[in-house]
Amino acid sequence: MSDLRIQQPTGDAALASWRHVHNVIIPTHPLSLDDVRERARRNRLEIAYLGDEVVGCSTVRPPTDDTQTATVIARVLAAHRRQGFGDELYARGLSRARSLGARVIETVVLSSNDAGLRFALRHGFVETERYLLPGDTIPWIDLRLA
Repeated sequence: MSDLRIQQPTGDAALASWRHVHNVIIPTHPLSLDDVRERARRNRLEIAYLGDEVVGCSTVRPPTDDTQTATVIARVLAAHRRQGFGDELYARGLSRARSLGARVIETVVLSSNDAGLRFALRHGFVETERYLLPGDTIPWIDLRLA
């Protein structure tokens, strides 16, 4: 993994790369570039490159004051899975969430993303809720780090 580079996306080209990974893995909720710009203002986004190729992205939603709960999401494109990239993105996200004061860590996975659900369960998350957002047909799964 010596060529793996993870950084905050700055500028529209990097934000578009983050958006691409998100939209491939979450096809039921495609984001526009404006949506990603807005998320970048309130969350910590990172993008992972292997050389110059985009392999994944992550999101850390900072902890809320009342619950001290942060959400950490790592996404890796299918062609790059099972190489440790998700582990690296997740470890960085977890560290960031804890540095922001999180005492509880959650994640969310689209139920059709079997690989993402297996990853979360392997990393100690347990399912807390399944739900449909308005207009959706595929449930989301909320998980909490045990």
